[in-house]
Amino acid sequence: MDLFPSDEERALRETVSQIAHGFGHTWYMDQVRNGGGAREMWDVLGAQGFLGVCLPEEYGGGGQSLHALVAVMEETAAAGCPMVPLVFSQAICGQLITKFGTEQHKKDWIPGIASGALRFSFAITEPDAGTNSHKISTHAVKSADGGWVLSGTKTFISGVEDADKIVVVARTGDRPDGRGGLLSLFIVDADAVGMERQLIPMAVDVPEKQWTLFFDDVRVSGDRLIGGENNGLRAVFEGLNPERILGATQTIGLGRFALDKAVRYATERNVWGVPIGAHQGVSHPLAAAKVELEAAKLLVQKACALYDAADPRAGEVANMAKYAAGEAGTHCIDQAIQVHGGNGLTLEYGLTDVWWLARLIKIAPVSHQMVLNFVAEHSLGLPKSY
Repeated sequence: MDLFPSDEERALRETVSQIAHGFGHTWYMDQVRNGGGAREMWDVLGAQGFLGVCLPEEYGGGGQSLHALVAVMEETAAAGCPMVPLVFSQAICGQLITKFGTEQHKKDWIPGIASGALRFSFAITEPDAGTNSHKISTHAVKSADGGWVLSGTKTFISGVEDADKIVVVARTGDRPDGRGGLLSLFIVDADAVGMERQLIPMAVDVPEKQWTLFFDDVRVSGDRLIGGENNGLRAVFEGLNPERILGATQTIGLGRFALDKAVRYATERNVWGVPIGAHQGVSHPLAAAKVELEAAKLLVQKACALYDAADPRAGEVANMAKYAAGEAGTHCIDQAIQVHGGNGLTLEYGLTDVWWLARLIKIAPVSHQMVLNFVAEHSLGLPKSY
């Protein structure tokens, strides 16, 4: 794990930052409030190769590590323009297809994901299963023509309105020990016959919407199965590690965005003859938030290094990074709001815009409590609690 960024990484970060700041947070929020999809910025990033930096070069990607995609995510979020689809399209689905897809899958889908021309969504969460993937009830049954018939309900599925394909996690059998279902992954067209969607109104200010999906005998051809029948659970967890890492990175970027605003305000705002940042009651909380943010960034960096090395400890550190980033990022935004006083709650200053998205990482893709359960059991060796 190299603590010093390479010249290539510095150039990547600088260029992405320039693009994102060129659009800016005001533009981004206009997209949110006017029903836009921030597609213009997405297309610019795609045209310059930044959306596919961590995907295989032979399929149109940049051939770099997940760490490169982390750089893209952090810089867009730090500019107040978080590209949320990087989490579910590039990090989850791109990695799943790269690692578990057939050669034809890779030829068909990776070039489009890498360029941004194709956008994927990922459907695992269900109303009654929560974080217990073994209890997924959406099921797929083989049909006479060699395909599958998919039925069930998924909820809190991101970005379906702008997706071309959806990777759906479905039950295709039962475990011999009776502890739940055997899972498989299917690539489903976003406009598939028999699939209906229902909007979930959310407080989170991002262009991508949340949906409940209803699958009523949706037919999926046999060549849309990723990783083989009943082998989906391992693939899912492989895909969820990048999700945790990118989610953590996004929150760190938002923390940077808020902290930069707070420092600028505390330097410019003058009360009683001195800038308010000269008072320790203002400066110390911001300094503490900065320390926490840097510590979380190191955990993300370690998680990336382990994931790229296919080290089995990647899951442990990805969970820790997500937890640390959730605490640090929301703390940065809270302190920034506090420093701004009443201005911190106005739309003009753009801090409440990002609070909910940062706060979300404490709940999704897995709650803080489940992360602590994981660390207690797997890192500390304590008895299983659930």
